[in-house]
Amino acid sequence: MSSKQDRSAASSSSFSHSIPASITQSWNYDVFMSFRGEDTRKRFVDHLYKALVQQGILTYKEDKTLDLGEPVGPALLKAIQDSRIAVIVFSENYADSSWCLDELAHIIECMNTRGQLVMPIFYQVDPSDVRKLKRKYGEAFDKHAGENKFKVESWRKALEKAGTLSGWVINGFENSHEAKCIKEIVGTISSRLSSLFTNINKGLIGIETRLQDLKSKLKIESGGVRVIGIWGLGGGGKTTLASAAYAEISHRFEGHCLLQNIREESNKHGLEKLQEKFLKLVLKTKDIEVGSELEGRSMIERKLRSKRVLVVLDDVDDVKQLEELAGAHDWFGEGSRIIITTRDEHLLSTRYADEVYEVSLLSHDEAMELFRRHAYHKDKPIEDYEMLSEEIVSYAGGLPLALEVLGSFLHDKDKDEWKSALARLKDIPNDEVTKRLKITYDGLTADEKVLFLDIACFWRKRGIDEAMMVLDACNLHPRLGVKVLVQKSLIKVSNGRFEMHDLVEKMAHNIVRREHPKNPEKHSRIWNGEDIAYLCDMGADAPPMDTEVLALRTLTSHHLDVGLVSDVIANMKKLRWIHFYKYPASCFSTNFQPRELGCLELRDSQQKELWHGYKFLPNLKILNLHSSRNLIKTPDFEGLPCLERLILENCESLEEIHPSIGYHKRLVYVNMRACRGLKRFPPIMHMKKLETLNFSGCSKLQQFPDIQSNMDSLVTLHLGFTSIEIIPPSVAQFCTNLVSLDLGSCSKLKRTEGNFHLLGNLKDLSLNLVSLDRSVSLKLPQFLCSLRKLDLSRCNLGDGEIPSNIYELLNLQLLNLSGNDFSRLPSGLSRIPCLKLLNLSHCVNLVELPELPSSIAILYAYRCGSLEIVKDLSYYKWLWKVSLWGRTNYRVLHTMLEGNAVKDRFMSVVSRCKVEPSRLFTEFVTLHLPHNWCCDFSGFLLSLHSRDCDYGMYNIVIKQEMSTDQSEKFDKDCREPYKYERVGYVPFSSLRHIPWFSPTYTKNISFQTNYGVLNVELVRSKGKISDSNEHTVDDSECWDEEYEDIKTFEIIYNSKSSEIQIVWFH
Repeated sequence: MSSKQDRSAASSSSFSHSIPASITQSWNYDVFMSFRGEDTRKRFVDHLYKALVQQGILTYKEDKTLDLGEPVGPALLKAIQDSRIAVIVFSENYADSSWCLDELAHIIECMNTRGQLVMPIFYQVDPSDVRKLKRKYGEAFDKHAGENKFKVESWRKALEKAGTLSGWVINGFENSHEAKCIKEIVGTISSRLSSLFTNINKGLIGIETRLQDLKSKLKIESGGVRVIGIWGLGGGGKTTLASAAYAEISHRFEGHCLLQNIREESNKHGLEKLQEKFLKLVLKTKDIEVGSELEGRSMIERKLRSKRVLVVLDDVDDVKQLEELAGAHDWFGEGSRIIITTRDEHLLSTRYADEVYEVSLLSHDEAMELFRRHAYHKDKPIEDYEMLSEEIVSYAGGLPLALEVLGSFLHDKDKDEWKSALARLKDIPNDEVTKRLKITYDGLTADEKVLFLDIACFWRKRGIDEAMMVLDACNLHPRLGVKVLVQKSLIKVSNGRFEMHDLVEKMAHNIVRREHPKNPEKHSRIWNGEDIAYLCDMGADAPPMDTEVLALRTLTSHHLDVGLVSDVIANMKKLRWIHFYKYPASCFSTNFQPRELGCLELRDSQQKELWHGYKFLPNLKILNLHSSRNLIKTPDFEGLPCLERLILENCESLEEIHPSIGYHKRLVYVNMRACRGLKRFPPIMHMKKLETLNFSGCSKLQQFPDIQSNMDSLVTLHLGFTSIEIIPPSVAQFCTNLVSLDLGSCSKLKRTEGNFHLLGNLKDLSLNLVSLDRSVSLKLPQFLCSLRKLDLSRCNLGDGEIPSNIYELLNLQLLNLSGNDFSRLPSGLSRIPCLKLLNLSHCVNLVELPELPSSIAILYAYRCGSLEIVKDLSYYKWLWKVSLWGRTNYRVLHTMLEGNAVKDRFMSVVSRCKVEPSRLFTEFVTLHLPHNWCCDFSGFLLSLHSRDCDYGMYNIVIKQEMSTDQSEKFDKDCREPYKYERVGYVPFSSLRHIPWFSPTYTKNISFQTNYGVLNVELVRSKGKISDSNEHTVDDSECWDEEYEDIKTFEIIYNSKSSEIQIVWFH
């Protein structure tokens, strides 16, 4: 062994590059071994592999790891990408194998792009022979030059690079010498793997000593199966410690899994889903389904009893969770280790845990360091703050969560504010976590406290938009308050929802209940069904209550004495928000008079009316009776002077709207959608602030409400699926700022009246399923000059019946003429300058496409059975999505590609299939990419034949392949009849973010679908854009899918499988 290279191999950064780049990747193996089988398999490589496995290093070796019958090429390629370290055994005949050289080239690529560590072993060869292609390596390359001329250059560069890396040189033939070398190699690899994960834990204050204590209890080097419990206070670092241990030692196990948030996940999804997730993570597969807890137990025991695994079960709070996930030691193989974190020591009985590790709180120095990090973001405290910091750290008692919260709270405070905070701290007992956290709560203003308690008690993990509306209706000013709460580390906003730590939530609950834990009538907030049931049981003895919020989202009337609910709520005089699911049929009592009530939500209420007679609720802003199917009439709105939002959607029995609604000056939003029993709406007298009025689906509504005053704020009016016959002149006269008007499916509409040219802001108009014969006077040209979207679908329009003046709509972007009777469209269509989407689908008589506007981007002509003439589409430089019934797909997309101005965008065409014997279609297609493919070509042309209808979502999986020899996959009988063809263009630019999609090594690529059969071609690059366009292309002109609910193409990359999935919706 060469001593110079031996020593350099053990250095911290000599293996290809630095540690941080590599630890950020996702790995399935610790080591990948590349070797020439006939040279070393039976001796050196087998001995090295055995030593690595005995050391607990998960190693991929082709003949040991591949399943029987599994294709070697793709599996090896994926295994290389999924390995932290690549060990290359260069032997005398290594370069003779093109397979070995392919592996080497990909290893060097992963070293450069994924941070993989590369360790070469020069077995009976000189490193300079490898680097300079001398002797046997030079002879091998002379042979390859004629057989693999496209790969030789990449192989040469790979060998040159590998030959310069530090590694081991083994020249001796004695077994004792090889055994010594193997021992040193395994030791170095183990050390490097450990250093990778030790680096992850840097920056975690106080983790080193605690991690060593935990590892001593795990006894990793000993046999048997050990279960270790980590127990301690919430927020004390249990999960952090378990995660640190997992990161440092998981590479030493055959399988491993960190199963987080078990308490929350089991409550949300059930233990079957947790068992399923557990098995998928440990076994690294997706092909597992668990149908029941019993089946899950059996599968865990059966599949893991022979595997050495590391499992972390985080936040266990129920013994049943342990029974279903780790029921006994003998469920797992020899050497396995199970770590359980919990707040309940009782769960860690001797039945499950061999030892319990109580997580220690931070020492004084550790706590000071953590506090400084959050309070100052400096290593040392600001002058004169040191003594104050000492006092605060002493108060926190080493609890990490308390230190973080207090530090964040004091971050921007001055010295006097620090002193004031310390003075308050002395009044709070320091033996309870919630009281330690409460110091931040005490620093809030009165309004901020109310806001925080509402969010903590009712809105955790719920949508922020709905929450903000309700909180605003309660006059809590959430736009300002939420920001303060985030800054004080009390809450977070994540993925559009409110989040917070469990202990913060518990603190809030404790604040609400602490003084009277068993007397809910004295609680400011009630969210538990048992509490309201308790109050109902009190009956007439229930005293006046202090309740501000009553929010029961899942309770049904079956849980309650329905005769007493209204009486109980009537005693809650301070209510400002009620949310009650399935409120019982009884009306609110006469003494129900919560003057502070800002929001009343009764989804799926059983009531026929809210209350009898008049009731004055001066602060009510939101009244939501969604799906109250028994409701017959509304209350008198004169008693609700501040009402802003009225939701009566799906109140099927509603017949009577109190006439006072027409005089309401504060209403902004009225939703009457699907009130199928409603026949009339009162006259609108003074609704000046109304912005949205929705009557969609009110099928018995025959007369539009009489408008008698200006409605300047109204921007959205939905009348679809009503029985309205006449649009009165008052709409044009008083609704002059209308933006969206939906008359769709108003099958009984006879005429519109008034000067609609006054609707100068109208952008969206839907008239689908409206009979536009000559007897209907819609006067379209008078009011459509601002239109952006016009829907005239299924209006029985024949030849010459399309209003000619729509061609003068300068702002129109979307025109829907689908389902009409015309055979030709007038040439004036091309004069609409901004038209982006034209829908002619289901126009069964249409025989010819007209000349289109140059701005057209999307053209739909589904099921146009008579369509025969499709003009050259290459002229339309922005056209990218087309659906045609004629058998012209392949040709159409080619002409679009020729003329399209934007080379880096998707394109999609759908039509009926046209049989072309020259084109081969299979379920699995492999392409060999030619030299310089990324420059000579611009993308892939995908042709998919399917039996399905012309709408649908299709998945195509793309993989990198080692070769094009995939003949065993071409087993689909492609002569079967396929009715539909989709042709799509996928530009290379949309795949550039994929790690392996690069010209450096990607030579073969496969496409597979289960939705039909495929043909794939390369699209040759066009010349410069300027050759076909006089001016520079502005991509902003290229209209995407503003009016589309689903994107046509979506690219999804799976980093674990290295697969690309194209989701194609067209």
